[in-house]
Amino acid sequence: MGKSDRIDVYLVAGGKYHNIDYARLEILKLIAEQPRLKVEVGADYSDIDAICAADFIITYTCDVMPTDAQTERLCERMRNGGRWFALHGTNSILRFLEDGRVDCPRENPAFMEMLGSQFLSHPPIQPYTVEVTEPDHPLVSGIPPFIVDDELYLSEHHGEQTTLLHTHWSGKTEGFVEEDWHSDEPRSCMYLRPYGEGEVLYLTLGHCRGKYDMQPHIEEYPEPEFGAWKTDEYYELLRRGIRWAMHTL
Repeated sequence: MGKSDRIDVYLVAGGKYHNIDYARLEILKLIAEQPRLKVEVGADYSDIDAICAADFIITYTCDVMPTDAQTERLCERMRNGGRWFALHGTNSILRFLEDGRVDCPRENPAFMEMLGSQFLSHPPIQPYTVEVTEPDHPLVSGIPPFIVDDELYLSEHHGEQTTLLHTHWSGKTEGFVEEDWHSDEPRSCMYLRPYGEGEVLYLTLGHCRGKYDMQPHIEEYPEPEFGAWKTDEYYELLRRGIRWAMHTL
């Protein structure tokens, strides 16, 4: 089987405050279902040559940002026809302030513009219903509304995008600098973002956290959290996202 049949994928799985090991393993299991995929794995964007050489990228990170030079390479790769399946905290920058609040500074605007959004806040983890916005789209067709007990991402969005999944929530997110979310607009949970000749698929669901993942802020987290990973619908979305990235959906 030569390179003409092989599809190279680079998985970036790393960061803070999440059970990255769990997410990495689950994503690798799904990648392994596709015999044409050859995967490389890293914890950040430091191996930028390998990342940009891959046919597509998958990321599951939290507070992991590329450098300015790496961002420029990533933007160029995407403009030239790359595909990027971004999960959960890929668009997050987190700063814990002295007063205990969390700030999400806009420190890498080119990266967030490419992804199409930047995380700014979330309410306490609680069940909410995810609904299909575009029922005829193959990425979400046939998926019924489903309930997740997950972080509900409240983000600033950039540029052209097609929302595929959404939910509704409004209120105040105490603990975050940007805490006022009282508008009644739908909250995007999954979208497609064209970028030059390339395209980003962003799925915000998929929070997970283990016993030691909040150190040094909390020594031992009281209960493990698995968010949307507890639902069959989330795994179906992941499988379809991988096939989309392979151009086989």
